[in-house]
Order: sequence, then structure tokens, then C-alpha cells
Amino acid sequence: MILLAQKYAALLDRSEDQPEAIVEGMRTCFEVLSLTAAIDRDCAARLGLHDLSEGKFVLLFLLQDAEDGLSPHELAERAGITRGTVTGLVDGLERSGLVQRASNDIDRRKLTIRLTAGGAALIRRLTGEHSRWIGSLLSDLSAAERDTLRHLLAKVFARTDAGTRKAAAHGA
Repeated sequence: MILLAQKYAALLDRSEDQPEAIVEGMRTCFEVLSLTAAIDRDCAARLGLHDLSEGKFVLLFLLQDAEDGLSPHELAERAGITRGTVTGLVDGLERSGLVQRASNDIDRRKLTIRLTAGGAALIRRLTGEHSRWIGSLLSDLSAAERDTLRHLLAKVFARTDAGTRKAAAHGA
């Protein structure tokens, strides 16, 4: 059993007037939310040891295979965040000496973001570390259990507003 976050336990305590099926659905949803919050906290703590947030880690990860660097627009698009957010993340990474901004040789108004040697070394090390940690979270599950979990998560996602929009966008 997953330890419920206090706010979810409080909501469940006040749901005695709901049918049992509703309460059990709420409990399961709150367990998933509590689990994701725990994973997020662990992720933040692990990356924080290197003075990184998840956003900074993602930008370093995206830049590691971009030998010529990427523009802020490309980083925003690939990371699924705004250009303003990219600017803030790049500012922090630049202060830490992990990336550098370079003017485009053809159009000086355009910027390219590149890893520094230190940034490249850090992301090489962290990519393996982080991947192993994430993979270990489900290592006690068999392949069949992981498939079942993915299927169940997709089924629940389809019931969310985001899942409904995605299905509508893909003509489902």
C-alpha cells in the first residue's frame, strides 16, 4: 500500500457519503498521485545534488547530441516548454558553466546554445545514473506486469481531459 499524501487522506476521510466504488476510485487515483509526487521529490533531490532541476537536466540531455548546438526555439519545442522558460533555464546553466550562448555565424541576431566541456561531462555521467535509477523503480515488476501497468495507465489517461483532447486530435 502506498502512503497517501496528507491532503489526499483528508479528502478520503470526508468522502464517507460517497458510494464505495467512488471512494475506491478516489483512493486509487490518490495513490497514483502520491506515487508520482514521491518520484518527483526523489528526482528533484537526486538532480539537486548536481545543482540541477528536471528542466535543466532535460536541456542538457537535449544538447548532448547536438554537436552544433540548438536554438532557444528548438530547445523549447523539443522540451515542450516556452521560450521564456528556456531563457531562465539557460541563464542558470550558463551561470553554472554548463552551457554557453553563441551568436549564429550567418545571422548574429540568432543564438545557439551549446554544452561546455563541463556540461558535456556532467550530462554523460548523469544520463546513465538517472536512467538506471528510473529503470530500477519498476525493476521488481515482470515484463507482463509492466505491460499491464502501461495498459492500465493508458486506460485511465484516456478518461482525463488531456486524453480526450489527444484522442480527438488523432481522430479516435
